[in-house]
Amino acid sequence: MYQCGYSRVTGGPQITRRPTNLTQDHNPLLFEMLRSFTTLARHLNLSRAVEELGSTRQTVRRHITFLEEAKGFTLFRIRDRRYELTERGASALPEAQTLLSRGNAWLTSEVGFEYGMLRISKREDDWRFYLQQRPLSDLWEKSSDFMRDSVRCWAEASGNIEHPSFQPIRPYAMVFRPNERQWVCVDVGRESSFATWFGWEWQSSSIGRTLEALPGGPLIGGIMEDTFHEIAANHALRFDHIHTTVARKPDTPLIPLSYSRLLLGARFPDGSFALVNIIERTNALEIDDLPPAFVNSMDPEWEMHVSL
Repeated sequence: MYQCGYSRVTGGPQITRRPTNLTQDHNPLLFEMLRSFTTLARHLNLSRAVEELGSTRQTVRRHITFLEEAKGFTLFRIRDRRYELTERGASALPEAQTLLSRGNAWLTSEVGFEYGMLRISKREDDWRFYLQQRPLSDLWEKSSDFMRDSVRCWAEASGNIEHPSFQPIRPYAMVFRPNERQWVCVDVGRESSFATWFGWEWQSSSIGRTLEALPGGPLIGGIMEDTFHEIAANHALRFDHIHTTVARKPDTPLIPLSYSRLLLGARFPDGSFALVNIIERTNALEIDDLPPAFVNSMDPEWEMHVSL
């Protein structure tokens, strides 16, 4: 077991990590431990977490203890008989959520990696979502002038979204800010793919909404959230090709949508983190898992031809 002392620096419990044979002790339970951790973190109430998990209080507590023992720090504290995430617990949560969601997807062959590059293939009735992360060299060798110019503007602005060099691409960008454990939309460019696809009603009403509250709902929000966390961790950039089906208006049929996506780690003038999402609708995609029937299936009318 681990020993718990009192930290003079933080004024909180400090765990001394013991050598742990994860293969023998924990690996068979890792998936269930992650479920217990993320569910308790969401409810911050043991009874509700137990009810959702279909488990017992003793089991959930044991899973949290195992995780704390393996990682060497506390994940939760109890104050006024209510659970609270510790600072390090809150820091560990996004990765745990990512591991859990990718584990679920891996079991159904919906997610995979090749040479470290993410692939997603999801399909259900008329809805589908195919993503293939592209090497950054594609930006220079195969992408449009618009995507290359977007990277240039970002680099010249040193990531500052209010810098003069960034302004040419600002009308085409969606900007997000991390708020607690959610991503909130803070700006939607008038010429962005989002605004020109869904219309001004969604453009103006999306400010302040979380990813899950935007068109596409929790499913697409969850997929995007993982990649957002990746960019937030390294403040760099990422290039993806994506094909999906989306309704342009509520209660209308799903129609094909194909686009390349650029995620940029940026910053607001006060230095806080900003995530810039730039999308260019195009049928010129390279997605290995995309069935031939869906290639070039987006109406060419919806392709974007941007010149900065």
